[in-house]
Amino acid sequence: MSAPIGFVTGGSGFIGGELIRALLAEGWRVRALGRSSAALAKLAALGAEPVPGDITAVGSGIPALAGADTVFHSAAWLAGSGDAALAHATNVGGTAAMLAASRAAGVSRFVHVGTEAILVGGPPIRNADETWPIPDRPIGLYPATKAKAEQLVRAADAPGFATVVVRPRFVWGRGDSTLLPRLAAAVTSGQFAWIGGGRYPTSTTHVRNVCEGLIKAALHGRPGGVYFVTDGPPIAFRDMVEALLATQGIAAPTRSVPHAVASLVAAGGEALWRILGRTGEPTLSRTALRLIGEEVTVNDALARREIGYLGSVTREAGLAELRAARLAPA
Repeated sequence: MSAPIGFVTGGSGFIGGELIRALLAEGWRVRALGRSSAALAKLAALGAEPVPGDITAVGSGIPALAGADTVFHSAAWLAGSGDAALAHATNVGGTAAMLAASRAAGVSRFVHVGTEAILVGGPPIRNADETWPIPDRPIGLYPATKAKAEQLVRAADAPGFATVVVRPRFVWGRGDSTLLPRLAAAVTSGQFAWIGGGRYPTSTTHVRNVCEGLIKAALHGRPGGVYFVTDGPPIAFRDMVEALLATQGIAAPTRSVPHAVASLVAAGGEALWRILGRTGEPTLSRTALRLIGEEVTVNDALARREIGYLGSVTREAGLAELRAARLAPA
């Protein structure tokens, strides 16, 4: 029996790169899309077959999709605010293009990397499961565009073309190029403060647990299905962030601001950014406040029951790996 072929978008990123390693370790052949020479070189170094291309300019299709069994769509625009045109082109237009190209190439499965962020704008996200309603107007460019992308993926499910969504929460681990570096930069620059003390619970998902969920969704996911994946029971947000910072030799600050004050700062900062026509992110956005300034917990019981998801990497093991990576000789 020949090895299955997986086609990965976003393979030069944090989740996508780890996914390539996981697929290769489980005997898959991997092709991966890259839009720059640096990205293509990284994909080749990971062991994937690099495929030049850009999800925002797929055009008539991607010849290298022919023969692929599953597309793993992890490419995304990640900022909370900023360039609306780029956010829509990447998260919505790019997803639509990949769905169309995958169908045209005869790919049988499409696994989409979703996010709990699409729920921002509805009620507090507490023990949310897959039936939790997506608000009509998610707060922020990232939640709004990722919500539209997920809706496209779910609507595209059809006989012969199964689509599945996997939603991790608070992705972390070795190789993180987004969350931990931003936390570390905020702390070392003196711009970080806990919101309301930071003791509220949060769900987390180690990057290798994300990959486990994606692969098991490809193999066993129900067509049209959506699955949350996590590290298991929630942890206090402050405890998790302090532990992450400690792996980098950084002491967490003690300064805290009330949630009500943070809400005013977030709303005011976004208004000022719009007035000034700024394209970057304010120090604190409403999206960030909802995702890291209050409880966000999700329930992954469905994934554990339906696709055999285990979440094999414990927080303790992941943190030990981060510590070891920092202390390893250069």
